[in-house]
Amino acid sequence: MKKMIIAILGALMLTGCGVGSYTVSSGKADEGMISFVSESKTPVTVTIDNDSFDVSTVKAKAWRKDRNIKKTAQNTIFLSPGQHHVVVSMNGKEVCNKKVFISAQEHKVIEL
Repeated sequence: MKKMIIAILGALMLTGCGVGSYTVSSGKADEGMISFVSESKTPVTVTIDNDSFDVSTVKAKAWRKDRNIKKTAQNTIFLSPGQHHVVVSMNGKEVCNKKVFISAQEHKVIEL
């Protein structure tokens, strides 16, 4: 009788465990970033795929290849990954015209 009670209690304990399927999603956000560096902090007009943005450049002295740029709305443009046509105008003059490819979570820095 004791063995039967122990077997029933054991079976109830095993069936009481909640084993189910759980969904977990992870990964990087689906956006890339682009910033601009020049000799001094200068306001520039950036046209990316016919969309215009007014941002300011980051001083070249404050940026080095091994140092990160603080990503703010004033100096960084957030884009969807892929190829983009970038035109940069400074004081009414076009200073940069190129196609760039940006992958997910990549921060592309263009020196002017």
